[in-house]
Amino acid sequence: MARIVGVNIPDEKRMEIALTYIFGIGRALSGKILYKLNIDKDTLAKDLTTEEINNLKNEIEKNYKIEGELKHEVRMNIRRLKEIGCYRGLRHQKGLPARGQRTKTNTRTVRGNVRKTMGSGKRSVEKT
Repeated sequence: MARIVGVNIPDEKRMEIALTYIFGIGRALSGKILYKLNIDKDTLAKDLTTEEINNLKNEIEKNYKIEGELKHEVRMNIRRLKEIGCYRGLRHQKGLPARGQRTKTNTRTVRGNVRKTMGSGKRSVEKT
């Protein structure tokens, strides 16, 4: 199992997919990295040579924010939004969606309105 920037890369996956196990690298970025290093994206991770693995490590560490550094930056951005008291910051504080999603139906668990089965959270109408 290859280890790149502190993350174990699965052996039986294609390199294009295997690189996405690193936080901050998606499909598009993994494709760009592999193209830049002339590594076939259909190559399995176990078939890489040590030279290719070292090239991958160097490229990713030097040119991209990933894992801990990226998580720290995101955390600091959210903290800044909370401190200045903007709308997005308030939504983060309350634990609600910050990007305009509807909350009437889709964020029940966040709002504390958990319905296990159909009709269990609704009030029954008393008939007289």
